[in-house]
Amino acid sequence: MRPRLSVLDQSPIRAGGTPSQAIAETIELARAVDRLGYHRFWCAEHHASAAFAGSVPEILIGHLASQTSTIRLGTGGVMLSHYAPLKVAESFRMLETLYPGRIDLGLGRAPGADQLTTAALRPGPTGYGPEVFPELLVDLCGFLRGPLPPDHPFARVAAQPVGPGMPDVWLLGSGGDSAAYAGAIGCGFAYAHFINPDNLAVALEAYRRSFRPGLLAQPRVMLAIFALAADTQDEARYLARTRDLWVLNLLAGRNIPFPDPAHIDLTALPAEVRRRLDQVAARGITGEVAGVKARLDEIVAATGADELMIVTITFDFAARLRSYELLAQAYGT
Repeated sequence: MRPRLSVLDQSPIRAGGTPSQAIAETIELARAVDRLGYHRFWCAEHHASAAFAGSVPEILIGHLASQTSTIRLGTGGVMLSHYAPLKVAESFRMLETLYPGRIDLGLGRAPGADQLTTAALRPGPTGYGPEVFPELLVDLCGFLRGPLPPDHPFARVAAQPVGPGMPDVWLLGSGGDSAAYAGAIGCGFAYAHFINPDNLAVALEAYRRSFRPGLLAQPRVMLAIFALAADTQDEARYLARTRDLWVLNLLAGRNIPFPDPAHIDLTALPAEVRRRLDQVAARGITGEVAGVKARLDEIVAATGADELMIVTITFDFAARLRSYELLAQAYGT
């Protein structure tokens, strides 16, 4: 069975570019993949980043919903530890009311920010520690689905606007803890393969083992994978240098925009850096579209994933659009 194809967009900022330019390209990309027949378009939440412009995805997807026709819009994801569950529930109930049947609520456990920014974002003087996340998640689902248990301190509170529909809820993660939380509340699990491909099998086993019917009757798995298709293998490798070198800088603690591959001279880099670049490159899927599709199909067959969410970052926006076009053609969306 062919997996549904979706897009995760992080509003990447290129070197020499601006955040407003990145947001404009997110809007253009959403319109394009809507026309191409992609199923979902999710926007990420990042703070204090020189590389990503999307800080408030729930506002951005509201605008994108008005600019598109059929594609589902969602967050990939709302970092729940920064927010009160009722506020998140009401934001997404409003979005669902405005665009019924087209809204997804993807949730994350990570802060999506450095320590100082996380402190500035925290609700109240102390914020929520990581140990509170399961409680926040249960409360949020209770507000969305309603009603809360009679003995809950907020049992008399209803998330507005009240209505019959609710967004699709997914928990994002790259490890076993998030997978188990998703299974426990019975929601979809979106695995961040582009962050940690090595833990995929363990996380999916934890999700399926812990799954109890809740928001969903059956487990549902989405894989978010970095994939880049081009007309030739050499072009794909060249375009992927942008992301690969940026990842190396991130791991070294450097907060920079995405570099121009034309300014990357691989022969001038030390051998150790080139070796690490090769390791980073191996964690994504790049090449001519037939080879990219074949590798994606292998992963789907091995994992039983229901959906693929493609992450593509290039310095040249036209090349990113082209990659999504090639994959749409290959999958017949």
